[in-house]
Amino acid sequence: MGGPAGIGGASLRLDSPPAPRLEFADPPPPGISAMPRRLEIAVERWPLHTPFTISRGTKTEAEVVAVRLAEDGAAGRGEGVPYARYGESAASVVQAIEGVRAAIEAGADRAALAARLSAGAARNALDCALWDLEAKRTGTRAWEVAGIAAPGPLVTCETISIGTAEAMGAAAAKLAHWPLLKLKLDRTAILERVRAVRAAAPRARLIADANEAWDAAILMGAAPALADLGVEMIEQPLPADADGALVGLDLPIPLCADESCHTAADLDRLAGRYRLVNVKLDKTGGLTEALRLADAARARGLGLMVGCMVSTSLSIAPAMLVAQFARYIDLDGPRWLERDREAPLRYADGQVFPPNPALWG
Repeated sequence: MGGPAGIGGASLRLDSPPAPRLEFADPPPPGISAMPRRLEIAVERWPLHTPFTISRGTKTEAEVVAVRLAEDGAAGRGEGVPYARYGESAASVVQAIEGVRAAIEAGADRAALAARLSAGAARNALDCALWDLEAKRTGTRAWEVAGIAAPGPLVTCETISIGTAEAMGAAAAKLAHWPLLKLKLDRTAILERVRAVRAAAPRARLIADANEAWDAAILMGAAPALADLGVEMIEQPLPADADGALVGLDLPIPLCADESCHTAADLDRLAGRYRLVNVKLDKTGGLTEALRLADAARARGLGLMVGCMVSTSLSIAPAMLVAQFARYIDLDGPRWLERDREAPLRYADGQVFPPNPALWG
């Protein structure tokens, strides 16, 4: 189904300001010199089929910033998801990208980008577009550029957002065949919600995500019962600025750092607090730093989770490269959308499959 203008045919809410109309350059005719690199930016809004609720609130659409880099008849794309928790908005992400436009259009590579722009959604969109552009220009796949093995299909979480115990149980019943479920939780009715999910999906593996909503007392009180219910891991139970309270805690379930870990520079302070880290490209500022973070975390003996924001398949495709090394994969963001980009990622039987190069890489 076609949609209003935007990178990749994005579908925009009609009551939202439209993304700028983009006039993409065609490949130059034979014998004509290629145009200099051109950067195009669009803010896009993709409606969700079901409201998505975590401890911080509810969203009904995914707002993303998409970029396209055209050079020598090839084009690379990337997508970043502004996240208010990190002080980002669509406007601030666009402003950050515009701030490096001259350098990017002059030919800046991924290393030069990292020197000019801090980690976050803006750098993620540009970094991933540079990966895609290099792959398209050289006729290789992004995994070859990265020097890693070809990615394969991976088991991914299906997320159940916060609701009543009954509602979460009903959602789990529809997903009982899915091998791995991720439960969003806040401070209330923790065990009731997890029991309802476990009863509805008795064979599914479970992980839980509190999104910084708990304190140490809640964690200590809930962890033994959650372990008995088969919860394998708890993601970011305490606020990032309060997770020093985790040092020395004896818990029956491993903890994973999400909001507490953005780049490899964060790893030293996580010692004694977490046993895994969640690598998200919107936190690391792109695939380049995500691969660096994954290597550094593994060298420290930390397990990996690879996660995502609610986004289109264009955000998820680059993360598939890092996800090949992860214990837990949480790349179900596009499954919340009413519709996705053309050539979207394929999901089937609890797995996500590598991207078609028509999408990315």
